[in-house]
Amino acid sequence: MKVVSDTSPICYLVLVGQVDLLKTLFEQISIPTAVRDELAHTGAPGAVRAWIAQPPAWLVIRTAPSDDRLGSLSRLHPGEREAILLATEMRSDLILLDDRAARRLAQERGLAVSGLLGLLSRAAREGRVSLPETLDRLRQTNFRVAPRLLKAMLEA
Repeated sequence: MKVVSDTSPICYLVLVGQVDLLKTLFEQISIPTAVRDELAHTGAPGAVRAWIAQPPAWLVIRTAPSDDRLGSLSRLHPGEREAILLATEMRSDLILLDDRAARRLAQERGLAVSGLLGLLSRAAREGRVSLPETLDRLRQTNFRVAPRLLKAMLEA
């Protein structure tokens, strides 16, 4: 399965101690260089910077194609923009994005999209994580999500 990720899903998986779910669920993840740069940025949490400083073998860092006709993608952050361009070029099976506008634009380009919460739900259904425990850890970060959505996930 070809999967491309933006910064947010990886960052929060590192922060909640579940980043290896990516390997477990997908075997290999590709990220564009802009995502690597965002993960390594001095403003990123220390645990995230330490993780990307020694990336695991299952993480493939690729150069995204350049596209002079970015159109609506030009409004996105570099990581989101490059992730969508890379996923399109690779004909990926899935792109991991949390930003609402980026998700919409990726879907308009025919890409299958999942976010961090969808990934955690899948992992919980497969018995790979404790959803209550992982969501509790996620609440302790600065991840923004409506409390009613987390409640609905736990009830499902």
